[in-house]
Amino acid sequence: MNRRCHDLLAVLRKPARMTALSLAQWDRLLPQARAAGLLARLAVLAEDLDLSAELPPPVRPHLTAARTLAERQRRAVLWEACKLDAALATTGMPVLLLKGAAYVLGELPPARGRLFADIDILVPKDRLGEAEARLMLHGWHATRHSDYDQRYYRDWMHELPPMTHLRRGSHLDVHHNLLPETARLKTRPERVIEAAQPLPGYRCLRLPALEDLVLHSATHLFHEGEWQHGLRDLTDLDALLRLGAARSDWWPALLERARQLNLVDPLALALRYTRRLLATPVPAAVLPEVSKSTSRLTWPLRDALFLRGFATAHADCRLPGTRPAAFLLYVRAHALRMPLRLLLPHLVYKATRRREKATP
Repeated sequence: MNRRCHDLLAVLRKPARMTALSLAQWDRLLPQARAAGLLARLAVLAEDLDLSAELPPPVRPHLTAARTLAERQRRAVLWEACKLDAALATTGMPVLLLKGAAYVLGELPPARGRLFADIDILVPKDRLGEAEARLMLHGWHATRHSDYDQRYYRDWMHELPPMTHLRRGSHLDVHHNLLPETARLKTRPERVIEAAQPLPGYRCLRLPALEDLVLHSATHLFHEGEWQHGLRDLTDLDALLRLGAARSDWWPALLERARQLNLVDPLALALRYTRRLLATPVPAAVLPEVSKSTSRLTWPLRDALFLRGFATAHADCRLPGTRPAAFLLYVRAHALRMPLRLLLPHLVYKATRRREKATP
């Protein structure tokens, strides 16, 4: 990442460094952290170490405002979880929370200071229609989509078209798999469902195993074509990995689970870049083990692309070549999702739609 982003990475690695930053450094860091969705996380880190009083007075209101927004969103997620539980409890199906909602309901480290765009859940594929019908009865409806978009989600993807609640405006993504139906990698969501644990106080909501939360987060991050919040998602992974590392058998268990779910490659990427950018304590022996199936010749290209992907949130952080790298990552994400016979017509369709929208 650009040297101008050095301070952001430095305080994410060692939050105590916040007290040594000058106002000029904060002037660069605050917009970078806000653009990456990490400002509230910095506020939490400062709070945990009792650093707030040592920070420059002009900086404190920014952190306080971000922390307040994150807390408001956390409460909204808890409320929506109650509504989801009420809507789907009578079906008797397991409903797994994913990503941010799982972190909040499971009281996991990444939840603190995290911002949310939507709630993600996973249900068994053979119960998908039943889940959609119940959610619609309780006010969630698919946002407007063309016939093509409906087919894209329902035939090819791993989720329903995004849903929005008519009254509350909350956004919901209903998954039946971790990866699209047409993806190159094939995984086994039924194993994730089997290993999930009930959440106390809820009738149908479940929390995936910690290994599965790591693997889903890694898969989501490294199969996405949008990198605005890539660094935020990497900090989620860092927090989950540090939590797991407290277990004596964590690293062998995580790698074995990745093999079972056929998600070793996303895990290899997650471990490489959390270690490199956030100094996550990944044992040196684990990286070669998890990267066995990846040709060494591909790593320089991967580094060139992904390091630029993580730097896209704010203009200050961008490296030379960030724009073409972002485009290649976008194409890569779609190529991982669908075979060439579907990909080329899809990209042409998307480009045509964007051109039509841009035309006054």
